[in-house]
Amino acid sequence: MALFHYDNTETKHHRGRRTVRRVRIQGGTGYKSVTQFVGGKRRGSIKHKLRSEEIAQIRKGKFIPGLFRDCKVCSRAMKHTRKMR
Repeated sequence: MALFHYDNTETKHHRGRRTVRRVRIQGGTGYKSVTQFVGGKRRGSIKHKLRSEEIAQIRKGKFIPGLFRDCKVCSRAMKHTRKMR
């Protein structure tokens, strides 16, 4: 099996908030991450390793519905400031 490299980034803008979803595979391992920005500042980020089934489907070029469903950025970080904690 040859080495497989894949990198994809999706950026969505909605009401002053930017959400970046990224998938990166280097060799046989990879990760998926979701980062949220508000006003140009990073408000939260989460990163998970990709499972072998997900890597196999990405390698075949198949769409995976709900790939980022388990990558929820904590809503508390989006609503509260440091002084409110």
